[in-house]
Amino acid sequence: MHASEFRRPVGWGKGRQVDPAALQRVRALVDGLPPRRDLLVEHLHRIQDAEGCLPAPLLAALAEWLGLAQTEVYEVASFYHHFEPLREGEARPAALTVRVCDSLPCRLNGAEALLTALAQRLGREARVQRVPCVGRCAEAPVAVVGRRPIAPAAPDAVLDAVASGDFECALPAAQDYAGYRSAGGYRQLALLLEGRRSRESILDELEASALRGLGGAGFPIGRKWRIVAQQAAPRLMVVNADEGEPGTFKDRHCLERTPHRMLEGMLIAAAVAGCEACYIYLRDEYAGLRALLGRELAALRADPPVPGHALPEIHLRRGAGAYVCGEESALIESVEGKRGMPRLRPPYVAEVGLFGRPTLAHNVETLHWVPEILERGAAWFAGHGRRGRRGLRWFSVSGRVRDPGVKLAPAGISVRELIDEHCGGMLPGHDLYAYLPGGASGGILPASLADEPLDFDTLQPHGAFIGSAAVIVLSQHDSVVDAARNLMAFFRDESCGQCTPCRVGTAKAAREIAQGQWNAGLLRELSAAMMDASICGLGQAAPNPVLSVLRHFAHELAGPPQAQR
Repeated sequence: MHASEFRRPVGWGKGRQVDPAALQRVRALVDGLPPRRDLLVEHLHRIQDAEGCLPAPLLAALAEWLGLAQTEVYEVASFYHHFEPLREGEARPAALTVRVCDSLPCRLNGAEALLTALAQRLGREARVQRVPCVGRCAEAPVAVVGRRPIAPAAPDAVLDAVASGDFECALPAAQDYAGYRSAGGYRQLALLLEGRRSRESILDELEASALRGLGGAGFPIGRKWRIVAQQAAPRLMVVNADEGEPGTFKDRHCLERTPHRMLEGMLIAAAVAGCEACYIYLRDEYAGLRALLGRELAALRADPPVPGHALPEIHLRRGAGAYVCGEESALIESVEGKRGMPRLRPPYVAEVGLFGRPTLAHNVETLHWVPEILERGAAWFAGHGRRGRRGLRWFSVSGRVRDPGVKLAPAGISVRELIDEHCGGMLPGHDLYAYLPGGASGGILPASLADEPLDFDTLQPHGAFIGSAAVIVLSQHDSVVDAARNLMAFFRDESCGQCTPCRVGTAKAAREIAQGQWNAGLLRELSAAMMDASICGLGQAAPNPVLSVLRHFAHELAGPPQAQR
């Protein structure tokens, strides 16, 4: 028998070989970042920012630098919308990308016309991308030129921004560290760390205030802190600043004005629950805010507010464009350098969370309230509210109102009161027809329910929930059916694909409702499967817009009566 030649030279490894020049380039780009798996997303950002894409040779070099399999690096790079892995020989994208938001508030304000105009007028000068919500819904429609948001956006304004060459987001004019300290900031943290206020008294105060988690779940925060504190050390904390729910922008509002209120709330929570490190996960769309937080965290570390008491480690992590990472366990997976796929529960993150440790997870607004409640007292916070509800909250309001934006209002306020008292009423020529009380996932309610209290547990009988308090207002000139199509397309695109009910269900629902005639029976059956069997809240809430149409807006549907049974 003739012996064949060995198929590769002796000493060569299997698979894709690493180009020494590519490895040198990667090392230069990630200089200053430790070669750790949990920093994989941060490494990918460095390459994407510099190259405008993720060329295959650089991904292979990054895998070698981090000691990971190339498949591990590629699966993460291909998971997130803001990363663009390229195969060998594939053309690089245009040097400049103009992203146009097509979420519901922007769609109501002309996003489609803006997309068409920019695609025609920019030509090859820049590529135009349709993207989900960028968190500036009150200024719709929105375009982002590089990292620079143009809001509200018109074709000429976008073209001027492209011509200017300025593609960076300006830093918000926020209260800085020195200003916050001089105004009495970090006083409550000092009282705790110096022993002048006990951990138990803080927990009692927060429980008496009735403050609940304001990211959507509404879990009482005093109880959450107690649960985490009872777990074995070391314990960790994550701050969810990845508000990707269409219509939501209240966390950006808080951080762009008084970032240290959230930071003080975070440090108080970490001290009470015994967390040794804090991780702030900020959505990638907030580039200016990321630079602001980087600056303010550096000032905080350089001059800790309580002499003699060291700060816990504080890490600022950057999202990469994945709505599902708003779910706390998916966020934790992303912080660990993995795909943002939700975990099965139990165990809950309070027991087994970040890096396998008990983890306290909160959103920005929840922590924003902590110092003020401790300063003014539980009775002050709980004393606000209408219709038997307690507390205050920030509402993100967009759509057909005169004065959209973030509105501070009492819990239990109705949408009619919110519009009339805080938004200057409806736009001229528009009457209230429908509203979304909790962003894309919170369902859609008719004007006949505009006097219902907006709070946790009040809207469920009508097939809706307040969630992140993202209120999108529709008028008689809008179609709820079209809105449901927009929202279901969003859920289809944002499904992480891990579980079949969500992955297949959102795609099938989007196809079904794209038709003029809806098969109501099929849609109800499909919705039930998604709500019962999906792993996380994305798949469980995705059917809500469709079910809202069937329940409250069936008159908009075309077709014979049997299709609506």
